Amino acid sequence: MNESVTFSTVDAAIATVRLMTTRQNTLPRRLVAPGPSVEQIHTLFLAAASAPDHGRVVPWRFVVIPEKRRALLAQAFAQALMDRDENATSLQLAQAREKAFRAPFLTLVVARLGPCEPYVDPVERMVSVGAAVQNMLLTAHSMGFGCSLTSGQALLSTSVGTLFNLTLEERAVCFVNVGTVTQAKPPRLHPNVASFVSSL
Repeated sequence: MNESVTFSTVDAAIATVRLMTTRQNTLPRRLVAPGPSVEQIHTLFLAAASAPDHGRVVPWRFVVIPEKRRALLAQAFAQALMDRDENATSLQLAQAREKAFRAPFLTLVVARLGPCEPYVDPVERMVSVGAAVQNMLLTAHSMGFGCSLTSGQALLSTSVGTLFNLTLEERAVCFVNVGTVTQAKPPRLHPNVASFVSSL
């Protein structure tokens, strides 16, 4: 192999590992404008589309929530809380609504787990969904943005399901949040490799 190619490949591998090991989950309230541009958002979804996908069944879909539609999500969050707790206070409802207005870029990740052709086990499809999401997170990190995943009981609610037109064969997995980090945090500690690797 050409020596220059060898060094280039090694450098790329080191850079890739560094990208993965330096990515951190940044709380949405610490993500502010500017968020990704239209072109950068397209790149995020191109990264998602390159995830492993057995049978090319595309077991994911993403729903972007633009700023002008955040009030609808806020109401869905509040309704989900009221459905769970009829005694929820006005403060708790306000806090639920506020969650819809945090990161400048927000998209819902939906897993498509119903019948597909060719057949692919739903568990394997969920792995593909996770890979698509990780590709997005790493790409956002490479662009210099902070990012995070958020979930919660509201994702299982009728109000959120209705807002995003979820079918019985779909599952709202999480939200992806992307924006500019206002306050960096210490490097994340990763588990020791020996703690989760063994040989047969």
